[in-house]
Amino acid sequence: MKRTPCVVGINLGHDGGAALITDTVMVAIGEERLNRTRYSPGWEASLLYCLRAANLALDDIDLVAVSGIGRTRPAPTETGLTHLGIDLSRIAPVDHHLSHAYTAYCLSPYETATVLVVDGGGNNNDTETHYAATPDGIERLGGNPPTRPRAGGIGATYEAFTNWLGWHEQEAGKTMALASYGDPSLYLAPLFDVVNTQVHGRLTRTHAPGIADLAARTGFDFGPYDSRGAHELGTNAAAYVQGETERALCRLAEQTIAATGLGNLCFAGGVALNCVAADKIHRLIAVTGYFAPPAASDRGQALGCALYAWHRFTGDLPRRPLSSDYFGRDYTSEEIEQALRRDPPSGLVERRRTPFTWRRESDIARTAAQMIADGKIIGWFQGGSELGPRALGARSILADPRTTASSHALNERIKHREAFRPFAPSILADHAGAWFDLDVLSPFMLLAPPVRPDHADKIAGVVHVDGTARVQTVDPATAPAYGALIEHFHQLTGVPVVLNTSFNDREPIVESPADALATFQACDLDAACIGSYLVERS
Repeated sequence: MKRTPCVVGINLGHDGGAALITDTVMVAIGEERLNRTRYSPGWEASLLYCLRAANLALDDIDLVAVSGIGRTRPAPTETGLTHLGIDLSRIAPVDHHLSHAYTAYCLSPYETATVLVVDGGGNNNDTETHYAATPDGIERLGGNPPTRPRAGGIGATYEAFTNWLGWHEQEAGKTMALASYGDPSLYLAPLFDVVNTQVHGRLTRTHAPGIADLAARTGFDFGPYDSRGAHELGTNAAAYVQGETERALCRLAEQTIAATGLGNLCFAGGVALNCVAADKIHRLIAVTGYFAPPAASDRGQALGCALYAWHRFTGDLPRRPLSSDYFGRDYTSEEIEQALRRDPPSGLVERRRTPFTWRRESDIARTAAQMIADGKIIGWFQGGSELGPRALGARSILADPRTTASSHALNERIKHREAFRPFAPSILADHAGAWFDLDVLSPFMLLAPPVRPDHADKIAGVVHVDGTARVQTVDPATAPAYGALIEHFHQLTGVPVVLNTSFNDREPIVESPADALATFQACDLDAACIGSYLVERS
């Protein structure tokens, strides 16, 4: 009997991980979810996870596609895969930006599309590239000038400002959140020129030294280094780079669509996670349809590699339109109970040992909704985990969106985040247009539309200072337990929205029941719903 093809993708860079695809299975995970180290490289634990989830072995793999960052693609001999007995003929290096392009197009709903990839940097000095995608293939049409320094790219510039403000370059979301509080009018010079489909930025050096050099050349005052939102000029600098990024991306989207003649836009690379800019891009007249994969950054590299591997091995360009980001495996009731009993095989590592009680609920969604309506803050762990950086109702912390009390408590007691960072609303998809200026679905929390003024006071806990919100639209058919919870909350309160943030505290988002229980004990959550089990502090 002929077995189904099995291909694997691996990312060797930061945010390492693995993905596996067959005719019926598509599973993927980041290494950080397993080794509990943020932005971790590596793929070994992720590959084992994927094989176990699919009930397959190394010998079942037909092709492994591998990507990384740096000047060149990784050589097959440099991957470490041969140590596992995978011969060189089964290893295929993939260009970094092409891997992003595969996630953008193959997971989209469009037959034809312009694919735009924008990130901090890939191979061959790539920072912005664009492709024409059809069922016949994904053709690269152009990109940034290879002789232009990486520092002149949109993503590298945003990273540099993020470093100057005091954060890791992977924490660009903090800069985006801070920008809404700032005034960019002090800085009148543009940061980018977009000439045809090429971007020419003003920075000549990456990271914080690039901002110091820019300030010296222009006379602009971006405040002190490492201000972390505590200095007005730093806040204005965040507003400056955000505004200039929005302007450049909108222009680039228009120009690349003009070059390809294809109005549907598929956007990937880490910059695609900038939901404020994305909301402006998807409203452009030139954009007839818009899609960005939930794992748009390098967290999605392994998945893009696997999609490429499928195309190369089978000859068929995979078309797997996404309805959810739940690429992780399910955990059984036995596995959950094993963690709750503190059995060592569960992998439970308790950072703080806290007395708790647990019981199985007949309707965990109804119980959770009542607790949230009563002002409790709960952990919510259901089904397979999300691949991208946004918690979408599988590994979430949930709270009442109706007042700011919940958001303040989350920042101060549980998440220990900066006060200027907002929380997201998850809303039943059928109600989204009435509560937000949103005419499309936003299932992956990648758009930040304005909140309709007549509803803003009803969900004060999730409205940002600029009147927008990073919305997730929830289809109960796609996320039954999460949809049921919001339905129950709607019946209790008249509000079809819950406050949603990731289930973690300064660590990677939880993956396993043991991770969820450890984080529940270590932070100040009132309760956790793990599968059908309710866990409460004694």
